[in-house]
Amino acid sequence: MKLNVPKIRSYKTLALLDAFIATLIMIILYFTLPAILNYPQNSIDNNFQVEVVGIKYTHQFIILSAIIVALVYIGFRFVYSRINFNSNASKTTLLKIREKCFNYPYIMILLLSFIPAIICGILLVVFKTDFELLLKLCIVILSFGTVYSIISYMIGKNFFESKLIESSAIVGNKKGGIRLEIFKKLLIEIVPLFLYSFILLLLLSTTIMTTEKGDLLYNIYRNELLKEFDSSKVYTLSEVQQKLNTLSLNSERDHYVILSAEDGSVYYSPETINDFFIKYALTYYDEMNGHIFEYYGQNSQAAVIKVHTDQGDYFAGIRFFVFANGVITPFIIVTAILIIFNLIFVVYIGKGLSNDIKNVNDGMDNISNSENIVFEKNLPITSNDEMADLILAFNKIQDITRNYVDQIHDNQNMLMERERLASLGQLIGGIAHNLKTPIMSISGAAEGLTDLVKEYEASVGDPEVTVQDHHDIAKDMKDWIEKIRSYTEYMSDIITAVKGQAVTMSEEQAVSFTLDELVKRVNILMKHELKNALVELNVSMQVNEQTVLKGNINSLVQVINNMISNAIQAYDGKPDNKIDLILKKENNNIIISVKDYGCGLPDEVQKKLFKEMITTKGKNGTGLGLFMSYSTIRAHFNGNMTFETEQGKGTTFNIILPF
Repeated sequence: MKLNVPKIRSYKTLALLDAFIATLIMIILYFTLPAILNYPQNSIDNNFQVEVVGIKYTHQFIILSAIIVALVYIGFRFVYSRINFNSNASKTTLLKIREKCFNYPYIMILLLSFIPAIICGILLVVFKTDFELLLKLCIVILSFGTVYSIISYMIGKNFFESKLIESSAIVGNKKGGIRLEIFKKLLIEIVPLFLYSFILLLLLSTTIMTTEKGDLLYNIYRNELLKEFDSSKVYTLSEVQQKLNTLSLNSERDHYVILSAEDGSVYYSPETINDFFIKYALTYYDEMNGHIFEYYGQNSQAAVIKVHTDQGDYFAGIRFFVFANGVITPFIIVTAILIIFNLIFVVYIGKGLSNDIKNVNDGMDNISNSENIVFEKNLPITSNDEMADLILAFNKIQDITRNYVDQIHDNQNMLMERERLASLGQLIGGIAHNLKTPIMSISGAAEGLTDLVKEYEASVGDPEVTVQDHHDIAKDMKDWIEKIRSYTEYMSDIITAVKGQAVTMSEEQAVSFTLDELVKRVNILMKHELKNALVELNVSMQVNEQTVLKGNINSLVQVINNMISNAIQAYDGKPDNKIDLILKKENNNIIISVKDYGCGLPDEVQKKLFKEMITTKGKNGTGLGLFMSYSTIRAHFNGNMTFETEQGKGTTFNIILPF
């Protein structure tokens, strides 16, 4: 088995690669963040931003990126260096390194998801960023951080696995560290990505809607203002206020504002107007055509026009809120529902995957105990979960069976070529197996009788032996004789059951027999073959078991046994299956059905069944079995045989006997 060991082995190179990816993500974030957060036009990387915030956007980002990338490089170099080892490392050191290799990938996912957002939050607080903007920025950086943590996880995991593979050659495949089931791994690796993707999607959606609705409200209010005010007239401030009062507002929160177009002093506003709003209006009124913004990524905007008054030029307009506070609530609810649904879905899928792998592991354990399989090379353990258990079981199978490979290869072509010879061999094996126990028991009883005879001979003429002692010895002899009698009766049943199976089917032996006797003989003869195949025979007696039939019971037993053998072979050696033997009465017929749950019969076999000798076993079958069974039922019982089959679900053969 070829192992795909990662090409990058230097922890310094890996640390540089992680830092490089972090730099790329920061560059992407630099160009996309203003659009995601809906920054107003002309509000970044200029003197206006310096006056309002104190530092330009680019400078903020350079400082932030430098700190994050430096911490990423230092952190990854430190982590990777702690699991780097050479050939002289002790086993204790290697075991500790293996434990770290199991733990670090998942710890790093959590740290890389949250630490960048925490660092950004601290720095933005230092820069005196608005709380609402700070929250949005942290969410965006958290989302990008999650993406970066997954990418870094994929890169680092290869390095950790390479160290696990290298160390396994020295200390063996020993598990260690934090054990996480598959569904928990999925939660750690996928759910954060889902969660922050939904949050980021919510931000993008609100940004797009804010832009579109903001432009719409601006145009509505702007047109109303232009209709209400004549640019050639000079108004008093009270007249301006009265005219603004006549305008219809979109929301109760919307209100009009009046401020000086010369120094930004506020003449009227029911709510506080911040410096950003005032400076933006003074600086970009003409360029933005009176579309004023409250702050970076804020919900509040304004549509203003310049009005001539007796006290100078003033900005008069409507300050509006794009969305009411309650409008965002449905989006949050829908997002929460989607997140919960995805959590449930991931847990369900993860649990199913975990259970599937556990089932495979259990099956492999069963195979290892039965000594049935072998592969080329042991697999290294690269995780601490159900997959590691599976690999351990797989390796156990290989170790157990490796010594038997030659023997399996030598015997794999030694098969029965004729079906009747195979049946005879199975019959002889069954007889030997069934007679072994009673023979051993009779042998033990003979030894017991021998001891009693010796004891009785020694007691003859002994004056101390009483009459009661003679009776006790006789009683013990009778007990042993009774046991021998029961064993010989059991052997007689076996011999009776198999006696007729070795004679030709043309010999007439028409006798009366009950269904109970028929089933008893079938059980005796098929017990050994069923046990070897690990297949259970379920007998369903849906008719009085004392129902009497007349005919050649040995021939009927052979037909039923042949059908059961075919049903066993339908499972292709797979253990822990079942065969149903159903006896029922319909109209004036006794119907004996043998049902398996195997692969079913191919179409080409169905067309020729009962008409000619056909087999599905290749050179290992003669096709005599079913053909002769059908002939026997027709000739000896004046009955019939039918079948029902379905691909992938099994086959049922029915013996129909007139009653």
